[in-house]
Amino acid sequence: MDQSSDTQALKALNGVERSALLMLGLGEKHAAEILRHMGPKEVQEIGLAMTTLSNITNSQMEMVMQNFVEAIGEQTSLGLGSDEYIRKMLTSALGADKASGIIDRILLGRSSKGLEQLKWMDSRAIAEMIRSEHPQIIAIVLSFLDPDQAAEVLAEFSEQVRSDVVMRVATLDGIQPNALHELDEILDKQFSGGTNMKSSSLGGVKKAADILNFVDGAIESKVIEEINATDEELSQEIQDNMFVFDNLIDVDDRGMQTLLREVSSDQLLLALRGAPDELRDKIFKNMSSRAAEMLKDDLEAAAPVKLSEVEAAQKEILTVARRLSDAGEINLGGSGGDEFV
Repeated sequence: MDQSSDTQALKALNGVERSALLMLGLGEKHAAEILRHMGPKEVQEIGLAMTTLSNITNSQMEMVMQNFVEAIGEQTSLGLGSDEYIRKMLTSALGADKASGIIDRILLGRSSKGLEQLKWMDSRAIAEMIRSEHPQIIAIVLSFLDPDQAAEVLAEFSEQVRSDVVMRVATLDGIQPNALHELDEILDKQFSGGTNMKSSSLGGVKKAADILNFVDGAIESKVIEEINATDEELSQEIQDNMFVFDNLIDVDDRGMQTLLREVSSDQLLLALRGAPDELRDKIFKNMSSRAAEMLKDDLEAAAPVKLSEVEAAQKEILTVARRLSDAGEINLGGSGGDEFV
């Protein structure tokens, strides 16, 4: 493979795959030191990417290393270690309301031990650990977890507990630092060690919506129904903050093409069974004419399927969309424009 081909092949790799390539190039000892500072989700994604990389040339490895060295060379140590600097910078950039949760989340994640270790546990094990706790404690724990993991834990509880906990997550707008410190210490004793907690802002309507975005469609509908019966306004506010399959129509053409490359034809065929015509047309537009015609024919000829299967396929595609969004490869807000470069 020549230099030009190596460059093209390298450009085809996403950020996670390039990171995996870097880890392979650094060697076991140095890679382990870097991975030790990452969260469970990042470790899992990079580890999976490392197992799928193949036919890597020396030239490609050199380019990855060079890009890494250049990126590191542009970094400085200004502002490092200053909580106050971080708070002021993010507040200035995002505004007090948006920055508050992000700031506390960053500082909390850095200083906690008991809560942080939950992220490395199996969802069922977490559920068993907190099952006997007060629903408010369960809500705090779920607010600290990433939404997809929190959704898996939530699914382990009864219907009544689910709706109660999600309502508490949605109305959770602040926790006393001492209370959070005590919870972290209780959990930490089960893993051994100590901690020094400083942050308190977790939960909120957006967090509740994020968790429901990841749960099974039947569970989601039931939880929303239960909350609606108790607090109709809160139920509507949660739904307004959820990113659902129909919202994919707001993804720009370039982002839609990136997403479709990551989705299997079987998933797409199922998911589109419950999609509005506008979204179908958007998807057809961003496929090759041949692929679009084949998909249309398959939709017309497909036998009836259960609604739960359609919702499950849509959830899977939304999970891919959020992963690509987190990696900066697509914009779920649709503000990226349609032009190609």
